[in-house]
Amino acid sequence: MNKKRLLHLGTYVAFAVFIIWSFMAGQDQGQAVWSNFSKFALTMLKILPPAFVLIGLFDVWVSRETVERNFGHAGGPMKYVWSILLAATTVGGTFVAFPVAHALHGKGARFSSILAYMSAASLVMVPMTIIEASILGIRFSLVRLLISVPLVILTSSIMGRYLERRGYTLPDQGDE
Repeated sequence: MNKKRLLHLGTYVAFAVFIIWSFMAGQDQGQAVWSNFSKFALTMLKILPPAFVLIGLFDVWVSRETVERNFGHAGGPMKYVWSILLAATTVGGTFVAFPVAHALHGKGARFSSILAYMSAASLVMVPMTIIEASILGIRFSLVRLLISVPLVILTSSIMGRYLERRGYTLPDQGDE
């Protein structure tokens, strides 16, 4: 067993021991940690399986040529529009955005498109924007979008060019 796996195992064991000790000793903080952890875990169990099914369908149904044409070198400035529109429809936040970004990368999307998608996935989700507009007002939401979307495009373009010039590649899956 390598050091990384041993460290992960040690972390899980320490967490389990802490939780068990908290319940045995009647420690409210540890019990609250367990309560928050279990609520979060149940939420993820509701969100992730359907999201992974949709990502799998995306991987099978959307051809590499389509992704390269719309998110790759041939995409031009429209690749940012497609990235932001895809991000707006992504449900589940960054938990779902990372696997989608990985699928985009595997099908030939440029780093700038992927970075625009990842950034926009936290900023322009339709459900979040609707809730935000109902609480803070439509004017606030429009101003936020009009400021943040161009910044997403600008920074993802700069970072994408930087990564491509440096010849950056994603780490090998076997390194985990």
